Amino acid sequence: MEERKQKVVVVGAGPVGSLAALYAANRGHDVEIYELRGDLRDPSTTPLNFTRSINLALSERGLNAMRHANQPRLIDYVKGVTIPMRGRMIHGKRPDGKLYEEAQDYDIHGRSILAIDRGDLNKRLLDMLEEMPNVTFFFNHKLTGADFKRNKAWFEDRDESTSNPRDRAREIEVDFDFMIGADGAHSAVRYHLMKFSRMDYQQEYIDTLWCEFQIAPSSSSAKSKFRISPNHLHIWPGKEFMFIAIPSNDGSFTCTLFAPAAIYEQLDEAGSTGDTSSSIPDFFDKHFPGVTSLITPADLVSQFQTNPHLPLISIKCKPYHFSSSVVIVGDAAHAMVPFYGQGMNAGLEDVRILFDILDKHDRMTNDDSSLEASQRELALAEYSAVRVADAHAINDLALQNYIEMRSSVLSPVYRWRKALEEWLSVYVPSLGWQTKYSRVSFGNERYSEVVKKSEHQGQVLVRSLIGGVGLPMLAGGLVLWFRYKGALGRAAYGVFYNFMGMVCRTIHGRRR
Repeated sequence: MEERKQKVVVVGAGPVGSLAALYAANRGHDVEIYELRGDLRDPSTTPLNFTRSINLALSERGLNAMRHANQPRLIDYVKGVTIPMRGRMIHGKRPDGKLYEEAQDYDIHGRSILAIDRGDLNKRLLDMLEEMPNVTFFFNHKLTGADFKRNKAWFEDRDESTSNPRDRAREIEVDFDFMIGADGAHSAVRYHLMKFSRMDYQQEYIDTLWCEFQIAPSSSSAKSKFRISPNHLHIWPGKEFMFIAIPSNDGSFTCTLFAPAAIYEQLDEAGSTGDTSSSIPDFFDKHFPGVTSLITPADLVSQFQTNPHLPLISIKCKPYHFSSSVVIVGDAAHAMVPFYGQGMNAGLEDVRILFDILDKHDRMTNDDSSLEASQRELALAEYSAVRVADAHAINDLALQNYIEMRSSVLSPVYRWRKALEEWLSVYVPSLGWQTKYSRVSFGNERYSEVVKKSEHQGQVLVRSLIGGVGLPMLAGGLVLWFRYKGALGRAAYGVFYNFMGMVCRTIHGRRR
């Protein structure tokens, strides 16, 4: 008997939802994609948050998920609009007032992450889906209800071309076999899923807002259209806040100011008193030296006042599914702050892992449709069990990495540990030693395993330093103590105690 086609409904047409639809369509299912906004390829479509999103960093996990999409030209299609970033470029000012740039490569082996505009990536995925005869788009459709026991959903058709804006939107009922929710941090699918699944849910807004700025490309007469290095993620660290710049293909840089809400309030208050024209450029000159030579003071003020000041949210929940009927992926399941560049990559990896598990269970089934649903229920339960631990791990790493980007990159101890770990990975490869960043960004190990291995490496470094440095210092301190039994002995012991405390805090702690 011919296998029964499944109807898969994907809610959300962003990169993660589009890839999920591509995976489902490649398996022969009838796929319907419902998107709250209009066609995301249309420049007139208003993005979420009414701003362009932070430029995306595409790394190995996201690329690997696209390799497994059974679309040989997808990787080349996507890579055609990316810019390789081989490391961070740290900007600052020396005590003598001179500006400096200091490159910090991500990886001793020369691997890079790829800067890509979200719109370009989305366009390529949607174009590919549009060519498939078993895929149908429904833009301007809002999910308003779902019954995951009866596999029914209700959407409001908000297409203004087919209805009077003053009239109530037309509601449609949709039957489905399987729904994939990829509709972002404020997911409607997750909201309705909570009514059926006993979901644990944790939401946290960190005390940081972000605002977008733009560095314009150089004039056409310049040798390069980029005004600063296009192959780095640029960081102006400010300890409690930071400013970053990520390259775009047109020569511009999408920049972001991350700062506590109190800083935004101070700058907003200056604006309300008419002092914005000086306070904002002065703030940048003080904390982010050199930026006002890349963005004019007038443009800084204009962009600060025009672009919204948006919050950053971190979401954890479990499980990610109910029965055989629905699963959530990407930000809908684990929205994270952007400081590890893994939000989209983790979402794309969700899709690969989800369908790997579905395929495994599908091989156990036969042509009985009830058995297909039963196997899918087992598959979704396995997916939740496997993926929750990893999603929680990368959420935590993303929060921790904010500290590294805004301050630790200036620390000699941070740079010393990074150099030591990279040296070990090159010259003693049998140890399997890698930095945490390399494991996350250039590999496909489970996030939870990356954390465990990094913590183990930290413990080994602590024990090695205690044995190689601490014990000789302790022996010397004890000799001085017993010989002099006074201030010199106490001082030697104090030096040892403080040194080992610093070692334990900086090396045994997580390198983010």
